[in-house]
Amino acid sequence: MSLFDKVIMVDWSGGNDRGPRPKKDAIWACVAGEAPVYLRNRALAEDWIGTEIAACEGRVLIGFDFPFGYPDGFAEAVTGQADPLALWAWFEARVEDSPKANNRFDLAGELNRQFDGVGPFWGNALAREIADLPRKGRARQGHGLRETRAAEAAAKGAFACWQMSGAGSVGGQAMMGLPVLARLRVRFGAAAWPFEPWREARVVLAEVWPSLIAPQVAQAQAVGEIKDAAQVRVLAGKIAGLSEAVLAAMLDVTEPRALREGWILGLGREADFECWD
Repeated sequence: MSLFDKVIMVDWSGGNDRGPRPKKDAIWACVAGEAPVYLRNRALAEDWIGTEIAACEGRVLIGFDFPFGYPDGFAEAVTGQADPLALWAWFEARVEDSPKANNRFDLAGELNRQFDGVGPFWGNALAREIADLPRKGRARQGHGLRETRAAEAAAKGAFACWQMSGAGSVGGQAMMGLPVLARLRVRFGAAAWPFEPWREARVVLAEVWPSLIAPQVAQAQAVGEIKDAAQVRVLAGKIAGLSEAVLAAMLDVTEPRALREGWILGLGREADFECWD
């Protein structure tokens, strides 16, 4: 494999335990060259990822399909630091998570209270009302933050990280995923891409978006295969098959806003994924 000895892709979920039977809209993961794995909740997923990292003596690249950062200004407003990794630590200290329940909606309302107006977070999947968390995005106003990062603006069809429920609720996935990344980063000395240098790190955590290669996934999806499983399987194989030069070029992000907000691996270089089958 180019640059890395093991490539792992993870399709994340912000919801509760999905039960023992493999199903869509759950957590799926895949080591390049192996079969996809169904992980029914985040605790099991974190354990599985840690085991896979520990079992590899070489370098590991792990991709997660949720935003690693927020639009400019959010991290500093919340933590007092512009550093997005300070925000990772902030979430890790405050997110309460178990297989059957978590506090993501209450935390979104708490965050909204730190800003003027209404928002930026929206979407409540619970029956009870949550103070300062509007159910609809159009109810927000005057919070002073961009709707999207530079990455979403460049990725056609990508959803904003403020949405906490409903189709495309990557906001919930990010809020429930960043604490896991924070722990993996500390435990394994991992580099958080693109915020930290990646070339000397044994473990690199990277943001991915399977829809970037949607045509290839559709073509490769087997009859009866769950789409989430196909996505991690195909994306892991594609990234593992890239040449060292191409993958390094994807990882060498220098645009200032991307370094503050995060970026999607391969965004703008989609043609590179079509160079091999």
